[in-house]
Amino acid sequence: MNIKELDKAYVANTYARFDAVITKGKGSTLYGENGEEYIDFGSGIGTNAFGAADDVWKEAVIEQLNKIQHTSNLYYTEPGAILAEMLCKKTGMKKVFFSNSGAESNECAIKVARKYGTDQNPDKNVIITLENSFHGRTITTLAATGQDKFHHNFTPFTEGFVHVKANDIDALENAITDNVVAIMIETVQGEGGVNVLDKDYLAAIEKITTEKDILLVIDEVQTGNGRCGELYSYMGLGLTPDIVSTAKGLAGGLPMGATMLGSKVENTLSYGDHGSTFGANPVCAAAAISNIKRLDDAFLGEVKEKSAYLIDELKKINGVKSVSGMGLMLGIETEKAAGDIAKEALNKGLLVLTAKTKVRLLPPLNITKDELDRGLKILKEIIEK
Repeated sequence: MNIKELDKAYVANTYARFDAVITKGKGSTLYGENGEEYIDFGSGIGTNAFGAADDVWKEAVIEQLNKIQHTSNLYYTEPGAILAEMLCKKTGMKKVFFSNSGAESNECAIKVARKYGTDQNPDKNVIITLENSFHGRTITTLAATGQDKFHHNFTPFTEGFVHVKANDIDALENAITDNVVAIMIETVQGEGGVNVLDKDYLAAIEKITTEKDILLVIDEVQTGNGRCGELYSYMGLGLTPDIVSTAKGLAGGLPMGATMLGSKVENTLSYGDHGSTFGANPVCAAAAISNIKRLDDAFLGEVKEKSAYLIDELKKINGVKSVSGMGLMLGIETEKAAGDIAKEALNKGLLVLTAKTKVRLLPPLNITKDELDRGLKILKEIIEK
């Protein structure tokens, strides 16, 4: 059976896949169908927080599978309740809505913000987002996304979104009207090019949202769950969000999203306002509990150390123009095309990602120094070639 031909024949043509069939892995090393070995600097676009087939993660998942794989939200289940308590106590948020993906967690965030606003005034429904942002691929989260390239062919979009230039305080202030209910941001714009928002800009957003009773919504789909060296990136940036969305690394490779609600909006949704068949799926929730337990201060300190080491080594490579990002979410601008580097890296046994003109790195959080060095060696060979 030829997997590539089978995929091309029967899977919708939505992915420009790399020329590799991944069959198994352990930690930060993955293997292809013919025994090819790859150092993983992508972790499934940031989902495999502890790499492939992690023993602690597997134990949590298998233990729950041996109990029950799913009920529905018509009943109470232990893992979902425990995970919600854990997230609230660690963040200071008050309630959690569980879903299956980043787009869904952002859909919930948008619905909560809109209902909060329209409960006060039917016209208070506008949400400000940033240029180069990415919030998902549903019609509404595409409308929130500030990148025109994702908008072609799918109009009309959900109304009520205004995109402003990132890091431009004047543009943000000029967009504020009585109809604005929320400002929605990513602290690091992953799909937009691994762009970190300026601290002064974040401080201005915090000031505006506090003084004008505008909700601060932070999209932590990619930046969260330890990826940036904090449990959630905003926690190290002096921000107090009203709504936080997350997904990707939360359940370590299983599909799970979460929307965390602060005190202003904890009771905005009532019975029937929102729902999800697979939300708080017990197996996914058990995996997430295992992950969140491991993301303590000591472990997050190690993520920061690996980040500093990786950035320092990358900057030493001839041909690297800049390194952006935070924690183990980094973008590399080089003199070569990012796509070409990614293809050559694959051929040499390294999996990397791209984001616009940059090579994007999202290695598992527990990647070893030896694996980092092996990956760096390959990148150095390609970039300096």
